[in-house]
Amino acid sequence: MRFKVVLNTLGIILKYLGVLMLIPALVGYYYSRQDPAQFPSVMIFIYSFLITTSVGLVLQYTNRSSGEFRNRESFGIVAFAWLLAAMFGALPFLMSGMHPVDALFESMSGITATGATIMTDIESHSKALLFWRCFIQWLGGMGIIMLFLAVLPKLAVAGRQLFRAEAPGPTEDKLKPRLKETAKILWMVYVVLSAIQFIALLCAGMGVYDGLTHTFTTIACGGFSPRADSIAAFNSPLIEGIIVFFMFVAGANFALHYRLIYVDHRSLLKDSEFKFYSFIVVSAAAVLTLTLWMTGTFEEIGTSFRFAIFHVLSILTGTGYATFDYNTWPDSSRMVLFMLMFIGGSAGSAAGGIKVVRLLLMLKYGYRELFRSFQPKLVRPIRLGKRVVPEDVMNSIFSFFILYILVFMTSTFLLSLMGIEKVSAVSASIATLGNIGPGFDLVGPTSSFSAIPVLGKLVLIANMWIGRLEIFTVLVLLIPGFWRE
Repeated sequence: MRFKVVLNTLGIILKYLGVLMLIPALVGYYYSRQDPAQFPSVMIFIYSFLITTSVGLVLQYTNRSSGEFRNRESFGIVAFAWLLAAMFGALPFLMSGMHPVDALFESMSGITATGATIMTDIESHSKALLFWRCFIQWLGGMGIIMLFLAVLPKLAVAGRQLFRAEAPGPTEDKLKPRLKETAKILWMVYVVLSAIQFIALLCAGMGVYDGLTHTFTTIACGGFSPRADSIAAFNSPLIEGIIVFFMFVAGANFALHYRLIYVDHRSLLKDSEFKFYSFIVVSAAAVLTLTLWMTGTFEEIGTSFRFAIFHVLSILTGTGYATFDYNTWPDSSRMVLFMLMFIGGSAGSAAGGIKVVRLLLMLKYGYRELFRSFQPKLVRPIRLGKRVVPEDVMNSIFSFFILYILVFMTSTFLLSLMGIEKVSAVSASIATLGNIGPGFDLVGPTSSFSAIPVLGKLVLIANMWIGRLEIFTVLVLLIPGFWRE
């Protein structure tokens, strides 16, 4: 691996990440004029800006290189860019008095749009820190590398390799011949949808601060909230309806949104993954509504549907918002949510999980093999829409699934060794690996991850990093041959 190429690029990314820290500093300054107790948060972000930018400049100018990006360098840049973004993004949390591991946990949960938190008294923290917590979810929702591909010419030269290393899903979805243009289009769609949701929340009665922070964490499928009670704090069916709509939108492929507007207005109806994604949402919401109503959890079926559709989309897309403590629901209802944790949203979306398209293709593969059991000579290619899916893509999907389950089982086992009861260990593992946020029991929607031991938090931090980068980009670093020429 050409380390100078990697370190130089990481320096550039850190430099601009530091500049972005001035935004929450301005937020803190605005609120400090009304409440002087908010002023220390301004200095925290100025110090974080100086440290992060200085390290970035040192890495950039002490590792000048004109070498080309290869797959190895691209994997290294993407994997370590996310890790360093989490580490330096943790500085404001650390300076606010958090334990170093807790600060890294909160930052990694933010930048990977996971939404798992160790904060036990959220509203006691400064406006600037809570803004940063939501803002990094918005940055990470579309992708750090995707952002810099759109704005930095040097990274655009190696766009294809970096795009493949970061883009969620089994195949890359190019909209333009140049990856830089694709990155710009995806970020444009992301920003426009964010603006529309922000305006909708303002019209529904949210204030500017709440509207902006909740927009950040809805479109990013992140789920952090500056309110201790999350969306339940507003007790508004209208706000919940807006959040439900935009969670659904954020869980679909952003490239599909672009095509819907500019290319083909019927693209949604033609896309196999979107139709299957919609089917999962409708089916899960119907089943959960019936279980909540028939078990007497809610007396009215309308109320059952209100809470069912919200939590189905929150868990499926990995947003992790809550309007009710689903830990108190019957096991049949909780099982519906648990199964959704493994699925996730669409490829090319802000959602986490295995992804709908992978599940769809595995089901198609299983269906084909059933036919082959009594027609061994059957030649029947697997199709996604009108496209034939190559066998190497199917092999990659099965490899991903096996590694995903292996990481999940390993992290669950390690948490169990630390004395965490099985339901909490299982749900904490899948909630972090799938970038979902809350789980069940000890790490439920009204609790936090603060009770997890330090070593357990490090395991879950690794889960969030591995899950956000789709397994391969991180695990490839464990292969000794990766580091050798």
